[in-house]
Amino acid sequence: QVQLIESGGGLVQAGGSLRLSCTASGRTFNNYAMAWFRQAPGKEREFVAAINWGGGSTYYANSVKGRFTISRDNAKNTRYLQMNSLKPEDTAVYYCALGLGGHTGASYDYWGQGTQVTVSS
Repeated sequence: QVQLIESGGGLVQAGGSLRLSCTASGRTFNNYAMAWFRQAPGKEREFVAAINWGGGSTYYANSVKGRFTISRDNAKNTRYLQMNSLKPEDTAVYYCALGLGGHTGASYDYWGQGTQVTVSS
């Protein structure tokens, strides 16, 4: 059974930084991609960033490009989302997801429990 365990959310002031972690367990993931999505209250879930499991190719939403960095530690089956220069509009529940890749949630089969990120102005 695949499990995704997230950590690292919290409250930060605008301009600050947070790093989210997502550790996967339960199978091998060589052909999978891992992504981060977020959902703010009253809004639809949106794609944030993704990384191929083995190759390290990365993809970002325009709204976070240049501020967020997705990275990997294959030895730990863990992916990270480093979030810098945070803005109040980044406030949301952040979810990691594992699947075939892409910008839509339907492409991902496994989801973490979500972690709250709150950016105060």
